[in-house]
Amino acid sequence: MSYKIVEKEEVATDTFKMVFEAPDIAAAAKAGQFLIVRIDERGERIPLTIADFSSDENTVTTVIQALGKSTKKLTKMNVGGSISDIAGPLGTPADVKQLGTVVLVGGGVGIAPIYPQISAYKNAGNRVVSIIGARNKDLLFWEERVKDASDEYFVATDDGSKGHHGFVTEVLKNILDEEKEKIENKTLENPKIKRVVVIGPPILMKVATQMMNEYPDVEIIVSMNTMMVDGTGMCGGCRLIVDGKVKFSCVDGPEFDGRLVDFNTVMNRLTIYKREEIERAEKYKKECEGGVCSTLD
Repeated sequence: MSYKIVEKEEVATDTFKMVFEAPDIAAAAKAGQFLIVRIDERGERIPLTIADFSSDENTVTTVIQALGKSTKKLTKMNVGGSISDIAGPLGTPADVKQLGTVVLVGGGVGIAPIYPQISAYKNAGNRVVSIIGARNKDLLFWEERVKDASDEYFVATDDGSKGHHGFVTEVLKNILDEEKEKIENKTLENPKIKRVVVIGPPILMKVATQMMNEYPDVEIIVSMNTMMVDGTGMCGGCRLIVDGKVKFSCVDGPEFDGRLVDFNTVMNRLTIYKREEIERAEKYKKECEGGVCSTLD
């Protein structure tokens, strides 16, 4: 079975929205889950978070940053083309329930997976505050989509080219401090913010979790993008330490209580194949410059 590309758009620098026709997956997908795709039978298995889905249109949407060889090959494909495999939906859906106010934070490509969660939390009866950020404004995407779906919305860029000049964690801290001050001054009897969900680079999720120690009554949930191969718990490649125990991101997650995650182990494991990844990407770049690259090996 093949999966047709029905839409493709460059939403930010080297970052592409790709929509695939996948009726069975679209019918079963939930916020927080992911896919594993292969371009062809010899291709690398690429884990991609579900950024949107529609059972009416029989489609699933992903947002892909073209960094390594496989993602560059995939994002060179065009509408009408097909890939050989999509496995999904995989992973445990986000633990969405009525809590009160939920703050969703998306950093970089992490903006994509927070989008379906905004709708899910809203539909569950929550007030949703969204914060998105990137290194600069050219790497931001889906600003209007996120804004329209949220009750309150903030933007941050590292270089100050748009929104708050600084990190998304600084915006989050301002929001939490404002509520904390109201509680201390007795102008707010009950805390409204019950949960913070942060999705983005591991360093962002680590820093956010450390910061949340100042707010012990607020949950912090992170989505772990560990190294992954099969996505079904068989290979063990995505293992991480949570609350002192070995867990597999693909079947036990990808979402975990941030306070229980051993981020140092996660970040060390993500560098294991860094040299090989860089070498393959550079080789593919040279092939393309020579006019011989294609979407197939």
